[in-house]
Amino acid sequence: MLLIPAIDLKDGHCVRLKQGDMDQATVFSQDPAEMARHWLAQGARRLHLVDLNGAFAGKPKNESAVKAILKAVRDFAVENDVDEIPVQLGGGIRDLDTIERYLDDGLSYIIIGTAAVKNPGFLHDACSAFPGQIIVGLDAKDGKVATDGWSKLSGHEVIDLAKKFEGYGCEAIVYTDIGRDGMMGGVNIEATVRLAQAVSIPIIASGGVHSIKDVEALCGVQDEGIEAVICGRSIYEGTLDLSSAQDRADELTEEASPASEGSDSEQS
Repeated sequence: MLLIPAIDLKDGHCVRLKQGDMDQATVFSQDPAEMARHWLAQGARRLHLVDLNGAFAGKPKNESAVKAILKAVRDFAVENDVDEIPVQLGGGIRDLDTIERYLDDGLSYIIIGTAAVKNPGFLHDACSAFPGQIIVGLDAKDGKVATDGWSKLSGHEVIDLAKKFEGYGCEAIVYTDIGRDGMMGGVNIEATVRLAQAVSIPIIASGGVHSIKDVEALCGVQDEGIEAVICGRSIYEGTLDLSSAQDRADELTEEASPASEGSDSEQS
């Protein structure tokens, strides 16, 4: 189970929102690139970026901050002699030119949310043009998908869209329970597992992580196809320590792996 720190960008700053409300933004850093370095130093193996302004505007609004983060990630990798560290980004991405530009800048994955729901043809084209690099973001409340920075609730069921988009060839699905996001009330395990069981592509859980217990709960169901969890307010406010939580997740994953079981049986 991979823990992915979230860096949400608003007006060039690193913030966290409550339930996607732009008026309930807490600024945690005015230097997102330095925040990226902080999480990498804490053991992050991947980063999740969101252009919040872009999500509402329908076009990129924090590109300079994204570029600064990508440079910080590259520099960190060189300084510490580690392999490439994947960075994924969502928010306001509505055309293939923007995707190509971001990938050329060094992003590993592009997350398409609103545009996937409103214009499935665009998502299909993106998956075809950039195979292995497109992730779908499905943000839901009470099982219904929301769009436009969560400001509008569609009539689409999460699982129905997930099955449809799986056929397009998307790499994974980021599933966010809006009601849990930023509230630190725990991950909606039941809904996340239900989605993971409905498709064969990996699910990245998001929204509600509060403590190590949430990480352990997700590790307990990762065999269903949940490969990672995005961590936001919990690691910023200190209710979850990223480094120790990732160590615990690695420990639980190894204990559950067939190889570990085989080794145990051989030793006994």
